[in-house]
Amino acid sequence: MLEYPCKDEKGENVMFEMITPQEAKTIMDSGEEHIILDTREQYEFDEGHIKGAILIPYTEIESKAEQMLPDKNKLILVYCRSGRRSKIAAESLAKLGYTNVKEFGGIIDWTWALEK
Repeated sequence: MLEYPCKDEKGENVMFEMITPQEAKTIMDSGEEHIILDTREQYEFDEGHIKGAILIPYTEIESKAEQMLPDKNKLILVYCRSGRRSKIAAESLAKLGYTNVKEFGGIIDWTWALEK
């Protein structure tokens, strides 16, 4: 786990954590309540995604997060294809006041089953 600090619009420190795909899988299998957030585009999601994931493309996080993710304290596991977009999305979520965001990189490093 690596904490990734950033600043919100007020200049206050906020952060999200970077974890490994294995750590994310362990959380998913633990029964701990969480949301899996896919930040890719619809066509990529349709080609295969982690079971139970919801889709909010990273470019739409700021406009859709509060409606689709109303609990800002809930654990959110964020991924994309390679890790770039998920980091941007995780930072956006932290800046919006989400307090339990864990980014685990890209689906290209996911070795478990996907669903279509």
